[in-house]
Amino acid sequence: MSANVILKVKAGATMRAARHLVLAILLLGIATNDVNGATSDEEAAESAVVSLLIPLEKQGFDFRADVWERELKPDVGKAVRLQLFKGNDYRVCIAVPAKSGVQIEAHVLDESGKQVEDKVDGKGFALVLHVKPKRTGVYIVTISQSGGKKIPVTCALIMGYK
Repeated sequence: MSANVILKVKAGATMRAARHLVLAILLLGIATNDVNGATSDEEAAESAVVSLLIPLEKQGFDFRADVWERELKPDVGKAVRLQLFKGNDYRVCIAVPAKSGVQIEAHVLDESGKQVEDKVDGKGFALVLHVKPKRTGVYIVTISQSGGKKIPVTCALIMGYK
């Protein structure tokens, strides 16, 4: 009879442990989905911006290893400082997730606020700004939502030069 009691206790303990394990897995799944939801938007923006630089690398542009990523709200744009050097040819790639429905606009400004980009490739969710500065200095890239859905979205930027 004591063997039965021991088995019942072990079975009861095993059931409690199993319930705790299932609960932990469910909670972990919920937390992971929350994290993945945020990360997937960031990954989608980074993936979109990386797709812009692949053909440019084939043209001889070298890109920095780091990607700038921030939330871009519908009513507030972003400004990013870049150090640009006279004589280099730059490409500034900017994107939001393609499936977000958000359209963006971007420009490169000098210290006086004058637009200095030579050309803008793309429209909608992804742009490539062409810049060949006449002077070495700090320039500002302005990014804002220009159409489509008006929702907060992750925006990614990466710069290359040759």
